[in-house]
Amino acid sequence: MKYSCPKCNSSLDIQKTFNKKFVISCPGCALEDIVEYTKNIDEVYLEFLARYDQGETPSKKQFGTELKTAGIVRDRKEIEKMIASADPEQITRDVLFSKRDYISYYKQIKEPEPEIGAPVDEVGLDDSITRYLQGKNIERFYKFQEDAIKEITFGQNVVITAPTASGKTEAFAIPVIQKIANDGAKGGIQAVFVYPTKALSRDQAPKIEQVAKCVGVRVQVFDGDTKEQERRRMLDEPPQIVITNFDVLHYHMMYRTRFASALSTVRFVIVDEAHVYSGIFGSNVHYIIKRLKRLCKNTQFVASSATLENAKEFCENLFGAKMHLIAGAGKKGETDFVMIFPSMRTQRALMIDLLERLTAQKHKTMVFSNSHLNSELVAMQARKKRIDIKVHRAGLMANYRSFVEKAFKEDRLMSISCTPTLELGIDVGNVDGVISSTIPVNRLMQRIGRAARKGQRGFAFLALANDPISQYYKNHPDNYFEDVEKTYIDPKNPFVEEFQVLAMACDKPIAMHEMPEHADVIRRHLEAGRLTVQENRYVPNYDAIRQIRDEYSIRGIGKSIDIYIDDKKVGDRVLPMALEELHESAVYFLAGVRYKVKEFDYPKKQYARLAPLPRNYPYYTKALTEEWPTIETVYEKRAALGIETWFCKLHIQKKIYGYSNIELGQEVNQGQKITLEKPLEYDFVTKGIVIHVPRPYEQMQSAENPEYVEASGYHATEHIIIEGSNMVTGGVSQDLGGISLGTSGLIFIYDGAIGGSGASKALYDRLESAFERSLSIVSECPCTGEAGCPRCTFSYRCGNNNEFLHKKASREILQKIIDGEATEIIEPTEGDRPLV
Repeated sequence: MKYSCPKCNSSLDIQKTFNKKFVISCPGCALEDIVEYTKNIDEVYLEFLARYDQGETPSKKQFGTELKTAGIVRDRKEIEKMIASADPEQITRDVLFSKRDYISYYKQIKEPEPEIGAPVDEVGLDDSITRYLQGKNIERFYKFQEDAIKEITFGQNVVITAPTASGKTEAFAIPVIQKIANDGAKGGIQAVFVYPTKALSRDQAPKIEQVAKCVGVRVQVFDGDTKEQERRRMLDEPPQIVITNFDVLHYHMMYRTRFASALSTVRFVIVDEAHVYSGIFGSNVHYIIKRLKRLCKNTQFVASSATLENAKEFCENLFGAKMHLIAGAGKKGETDFVMIFPSMRTQRALMIDLLERLTAQKHKTMVFSNSHLNSELVAMQARKKRIDIKVHRAGLMANYRSFVEKAFKEDRLMSISCTPTLELGIDVGNVDGVISSTIPVNRLMQRIGRAARKGQRGFAFLALANDPISQYYKNHPDNYFEDVEKTYIDPKNPFVEEFQVLAMACDKPIAMHEMPEHADVIRRHLEAGRLTVQENRYVPNYDAIRQIRDEYSIRGIGKSIDIYIDDKKVGDRVLPMALEELHESAVYFLAGVRYKVKEFDYPKKQYARLAPLPRNYPYYTKALTEEWPTIETVYEKRAALGIETWFCKLHIQKKIYGYSNIELGQEVNQGQKITLEKPLEYDFVTKGIVIHVPRPYEQMQSAENPEYVEASGYHATEHIIIEGSNMVTGGVSQDLGGISLGTSGLIFIYDGAIGGSGASKALYDRLESAFERSLSIVSECPCTGEAGCPRCTFSYRCGNNNEFLHKKASREILQKIIDGEATEIIEPTEGDRPLV
């Protein structure tokens, strides 16, 4: 419906703000006003007309003051103070002064060029390598490259941290290739270069091959896509360098293939993108490296990453070896960086507007979302504006992702909507702009490192959202740059340890004096008949472990649901997340197109069949879940402020009982609820923390239904602690689940990965900071609704449709925690309703 301006009859622009007001503006005569929120927009318009008739609409100066006071936009002077002596590009300037969003932070990122090191002909390299580098106009190394070459040449285990596109590959590849060339008489595979994905392996292989070819060193890729004939030829005449991934190493060692035998000569293991090996995957990789060391003895390790903050500590844990840290810094080109809070629209609308501005000026752009769903929604809505965009995310077929990468690199595609899959070092060519949802600053800098790699001016926009942490950073932008992601692994994950000890025995029988640190696990395997003793060695009982060995996944410890359209497999989704996204009648996004699940077979055959939806179908879906926790073992206890806190082993029973239909384009977290005829059930063991929080007596005493207020206060507190403390804990909230148990005051926060990933331990160690951050979020949020809003108490992962939430009760609970009120863990009661 058109709402006309009472002054000039132009069509009015009416926008709802984040703090439940409406901003009304006329593009014709510049009449402007702010009206209080009401659900009926007709009433908003009538209120505006009444104010106009009575002469109560504000002057331009008053209107600007009201917008600033309400935290909706900054005034021009504040923006100009941010800019200071910088010289933003016109696109950036238009965004800064658009008056459509709150500008939290602006900076022109202009790093000094990396420190220059020695000339390439003065570090002892073979003449042919020197000539190759000079032929590529590389006359001198950067200082970190020179240092890395020297340390690796001396035989040190090294971890290299340096910005994206700064030359890390040359820093580790050149000295390893040189050492192999110097020992030319040694046969067999000398070095294994490990990348996290097949796509990245094949992307980096030509760069390594070019250097190796100079000194007659052979390089080959060995992965799941290597043809059988090529494999045989390679194993008959092994190259000195093999490029592969940990999945391949794990499989071949465990099944004692010819390739596993060929690994016995390996002297160098190089692991690029080391930050990827976090959580469950990293815990498995820790053991795969340990197994590799059993087969090839004196191995030198080199790791590399653009984002590892705790690089030395993390890599020493990952490799089980002392590491020497070499850090590089600096970057070519300048980048305009803006942190934006969408005060009068959704995060997605902001991201698409920024994308439209950049692509209209022919700036190639990458849009990073933190979930599959958001990457698909961005692409779908951008296409409606005729923006040239495609989706790149995990779960899409590899050949489709390769097609998208190639099209972007060859300038046949203007933009990509992606998840963190493209944070890795795959070369997608020239990038001018990066738009990112909220992530830890070190990962943001890696994403920004994609922009202006060729030295041109780049654009980087951090689009804040409808969530607690965004609300916090709106008001405390400087804290964003202090909240660095910590990469974590948990080698003592019982499921990982149990399986990997079996895998070690499959690789090579375990001598009875070996592995005293795994004695308990070995004993349990013996008792269960999975290991037997032969000639003072532990050997596997292959009949007993066949199914375990065949089904285990090092990337997630979980099976996947295969996704089909017209009998053709088009993707997959790992369990248990698949149950929430692929249940009966779920709307599933795939490569920018929406489908409805018409058939879902679980747990027997584990597949989903999709049917396309009409383009104008108005909804997507979100699962409704129930969970029940049981404490199995308590590992640690401590008091966080006065709150008794346990770190423990938990058994989680999960049920998907229905779903909500949520209207497209609305970033609301509540929708029409539909119950499934047959609920889906899944249970698993993991690790997590348990806390008992104080009761919100003040809010309960003034309530008609005190039990509802109490349970809703605990549920809101669970949401805020997980979502709001995300950056305090190093960005781990996406790996966590949570349950508040009725009116008991017990809150469980657990690792979403089976067996545990280390994420809840990161929260356990920093719980005091998480409590403080949570109180700031709920206290500073200006919303007045009982339940709160998406910027304080709501969670996009809530399994209860964001119902049973009480903002004031949560604020009282958190204030009591900060004030030091003491609590003790109690036993859960049978009748307590779990809220997730």
